Amino acid sequence: MDIGIGLPNSVIGTRGPELVDWAREAEGAGFSVVREYVGHAIGTAMHEEPQIPNYGPPGRGIKLKVGHVLAVEPMVNAGGPGTLLKDDGWTVVTADGSLSAHFEHTIAVTEDGPEVLTVPD
Repeated sequence: MDIGIGLPNSVIGTRGPELVDWAREAEGAGFSVVREYVGHAIGTAMHEEPQIPNYGPPGRGIKLKVGHVLAVEPMVNAGGPGTLLKDDGWTVVTADGSLSAHFEHTIAVTEDGPEVLTVPD
């Protein structure tokens, strides 16, 4: 699976133009991209730095290193980009009640390039 990110010594947003292009295409089709939540590193805690945005100008992120494990998780709404956190402290819904889609892949940066850990064998 060619994901375009996760190569050692790449910079977040330089080898990840597919994410930014995806966001632009979604917005061009009348959808919105959630900006309040982004992807992130995975380590001993669930959400760690660096943040992995699904939007924005390319080449502005940190340098990836072998051993980084990243959760890439774009979110797109049928309405506006705003979200609300429910009282349970976990559930997120769209502010305007529109439908939303979210998916996630976990990617390890290896010497040989990216390894998508969430793709079934």
